[in-house]
Amino acid sequence: MTFYFAYVGPGAGFAFLGSFLALVTSLFLAAVSLVTWPFRVFKRLIRRTAGYRNARVKRAIFLGLDGFDPGLAERFMADGKLPNLKRLSEEGSYRRLRTTFPALSPVAWSTFATGVNPAKHNIFDCLDRDLKSYLPQLSSSRVRPARRCLRIGRLRIPLSRPSVEMRQKSEPFWKILGEHAIGSTILRVPITFPPEEFNGRLLSAMCTPDLRGSQGTFTLFTTRAGAEHSRLMRSGDVLEGALEGPPDDFREGDVPLSIPFRLFDGGSVLEIAGQKFRLTRGEYTPWIRVSFRTSLGVSVSGIVRFLLTETEPEISLYATPVQIDPEKPALPISHPHYYAMYLSKLLGSFATLGMAEDTWALNEGAIDDDAFLAQAELIKQEREAMFFSALEHTRRGVVACVFDTTDRVQHMFYRCVDPRTNAPHDVRHAQVIENLYRDMDRLVGRAMQHADSETALFVLSDHGFSSFRRGVNLNTWLLANGYLALNRDAQESGKYFAGVDWSRTRAYALGLGGLYLNLQGRESCGIVPADQADALRQELVSKLTGLRDGAAGEIAVQNAYAGSALYKGPYLDAAPDLIIGYAAGYRTSWDSAVGKVALQVFEDNTKAWSGDHCVDPVLVPGVLFSNRKLDAADPGLEDMAPTALELFGIRPPRWMEGTPVLRFSGAE
Repeated sequence: MTFYFAYVGPGAGFAFLGSFLALVTSLFLAAVSLVTWPFRVFKRLIRRTAGYRNARVKRAIFLGLDGFDPGLAERFMADGKLPNLKRLSEEGSYRRLRTTFPALSPVAWSTFATGVNPAKHNIFDCLDRDLKSYLPQLSSSRVRPARRCLRIGRLRIPLSRPSVEMRQKSEPFWKILGEHAIGSTILRVPITFPPEEFNGRLLSAMCTPDLRGSQGTFTLFTTRAGAEHSRLMRSGDVLEGALEGPPDDFREGDVPLSIPFRLFDGGSVLEIAGQKFRLTRGEYTPWIRVSFRTSLGVSVSGIVRFLLTETEPEISLYATPVQIDPEKPALPISHPHYYAMYLSKLLGSFATLGMAEDTWALNEGAIDDDAFLAQAELIKQEREAMFFSALEHTRRGVVACVFDTTDRVQHMFYRCVDPRTNAPHDVRHAQVIENLYRDMDRLVGRAMQHADSETALFVLSDHGFSSFRRGVNLNTWLLANGYLALNRDAQESGKYFAGVDWSRTRAYALGLGGLYLNLQGRESCGIVPADQADALRQELVSKLTGLRDGAAGEIAVQNAYAGSALYKGPYLDAAPDLIIGYAAGYRTSWDSAVGKVALQVFEDNTKAWSGDHCVDPVLVPGVLFSNRKLDAADPGLEDMAPTALELFGIRPPRWMEGTPVLRFSGAE
């Protein structure tokens, strides 16, 4: 998965309004559910018996390992380091799995779920743009505050609920299975926020926001003077700080609420929300529940971990993004709504943020390599407990779970395996990625123990991985070649296209894989006539394909693809006009991804985030292992949804584009 731009959120201003109105609704629904429970159970038993009548298996398991690379996997298998995957490939099957264009997790997992190309499920990147303002926004979801409010002075009293919209279209296979009384448990499969109703259980994943409405806003508290972080203030022998939460939505101005905390004994004791915790440098606290209360007394619960990162001569304390509390969710993060609460009560509290591993904190130096790895391990353990609990409690139907530790660790530690990287690395971590693959092999071995003769097991990844040594600023290239213009003929712009002269701009880049034409009738300031769009598109394809990085003496762009040539479907108009297939070692630059025109087209990437998959998709296929013999010679992610349906005797709908990877006959 790639989603580096941690601070673009679906919109703040939801937490209290959602909690305030959800409380009454939840109590009412709980009462109705209790009264109708016996009737629903009886009806469900009858339907499930009929639903499995044509099933070829009792159970199907989809174990997703985000970013698991076939090149590394094949090498480690050949060296005897992945014995369980090797055995699975020999007793069943193994293939490389075609990924999507572009090879980004929101796009790829949406295709996995729906069996269609992006023009049918409407997810083309991590980000897209507001056609009126050109500002970046999440491609997968929208959270909007209440439309109607009663204003009394500075107070705002909501008269309606905030809206939470899923932007992904089409239908996931588990919803179709549910319509045929086949139950599914779907754990942390991107893109599933907000969760949709279906006959099964689901815990949302990628793009689930934190309590502040962002995609992950950490805090570093420190005593260092002049630091660009939150200050720890001394009061005698005590250090004081305040953990920031969501804004008080009942007051004008969106002033953030906060919870005070104190540090005692040289930073070794934390006191917050009436609780005390012993701190040890380099060790995370457990999840701590905190509650933010508005001026009207409405409160919302969140969870946070702290990490003491420095003790002398200065004291520094890292706080994870404050996440939605699974026991008291301020936004819907599961289906049924109580499923997250059930998991938390059963297994303990857990990370709910879509991208819970704090890659940005490591990029910015707020935490070090060891702290990041420890955090990733804690999150993986939470996911593992959920997955195997689901397997133990699911005798029939589907269990699907995605582990994204593989993606996050490779993003941040590819610098330890690529000798050409520009980012600093510690020799102690030279084996981090190999050890990660070995641990995933252990996980696969545990899953295989749950796969009997009546269970189909699939281990798959959405894409592979590549190094990210050099960034390409497409907006700078567009400026240099006369396709983009700046106000007053400046040489660079700010983020989000600040300073771009749209009246003279014909093309612009945003996100991790796409380039757009400034089209008349589509963009608010579009200047490219529709009858000239195809010619301009082909001109850009021709010029960008084979684009060379002169300083490095390498090709930076392997291929450029016209979106209209890749996609077919009702949402084609929302697709990028070009998909850029970068060469291995290259990716869109950090600045270009957020609409900034920099001085140089090419630049070294010196961040810890040193691996990526935003390259030409033909370079980064995924993997597909199965305990069944695969019939498909060249399977793709779009083939998994129809495979899931056929396993239970359900004919895939005509709009699905994939083909089952197993040989079936007599499908109903």
